[in-house]
Amino acid sequence: MKQAFGVLLTIAAASVQAATWQPAAGAQEVPLWPGLPPDARPAEGPEGGTTLRHDHPVAGRPWLQIDHVSRPTMTVYSPRGKNTGVAVVVFPGGGYRVLAIDLEGTEVCDWLTSIGVTCVLLKYRVPGSGPHWDIVRNRRVIPKVHTALQDAQRAMGLLRHDAARWGIDPHRIGVLGFSAGGHLVAAVSTAPKRIYKPVDAADGASSRPDFAVALYPGHMSVNYRADLSRINPAIRIDAGTPPTFLLHAQDDPIDPVEFSLLYYGALRKADVPAELHLFAQGGHGFGLRPTSLPVTRWPALVEQWLGSIGMVRNN
Repeated sequence: MKQAFGVLLTIAAASVQAATWQPAAGAQEVPLWPGLPPDARPAEGPEGGTTLRHDHPVAGRPWLQIDHVSRPTMTVYSPRGKNTGVAVVVFPGGGYRVLAIDLEGTEVCDWLTSIGVTCVLLKYRVPGSGPHWDIVRNRRVIPKVHTALQDAQRAMGLLRHDAARWGIDPHRIGVLGFSAGGHLVAAVSTAPKRIYKPVDAADGASSRPDFAVALYPGHMSVNYRADLSRINPAIRIDAGTPPTFLLHAQDDPIDPVEFSLLYYGALRKADVPAELHLFAQGGHGFGLRPTSLPVTRWPALVEQWLGSIGMVRNN
């Protein structure tokens, strides 16, 4: 996995173009916005087109990326068996360029729904919807508007506003994200207010999650990888920041382990409950596909943590 997420920024020859992504049968896909999203831009390619990545398999299997999203949606997967009333909004990674829609999306929903949690998969806008690394110019790019954050905030409001429809507790809605999605977890957890003008009653509900899980988060330092001593000043932790679970592999070649260490230190300084798990090996972009490495057993740690903060009942 030495160059794991350089692959997210380009489409390699070993990849295979696939059809437009569609959610599994039984899941309900809902548009986030009643019309055009705020700060909408023209699509840079076929809407929702996918690429099957054979060139960098994870746990011996390819993974599927969505290449262009200009019309964001959330897809609701209902729990199997007993409904705990808990919901988790999942933010796939992909460097704010693409979305790893199965590896860090639908496969996560399979796990969450199996433990009685409603999974809400956010298909947020890409590319260029958040801070990203321009490998051609070798520089960090910070867009004028963080449109992925707008989508995340909108999804939180919609879920709380329509909690009865989805059978969830509006006070037990969390977020979980990987890599760039892990950065989005921190962004939506710490933004004091919406970064767009309200469009309807759903925007009157709080956009902050009740708990947060960030796995190998990116963009957490002041200057990407050039200065790992200070946290990104755009991440402003306060008393409203929710309890947070962090996990990282120390050999991650893309998003260094210091990103999680910085966020954990800032959370602790602000007296925000936080739990941090570091593993010696795992690299980047492992999702939850099981391998021989201990890091891939992280879902059990999250389940225990959810019980410890009173979100679910541990057996």
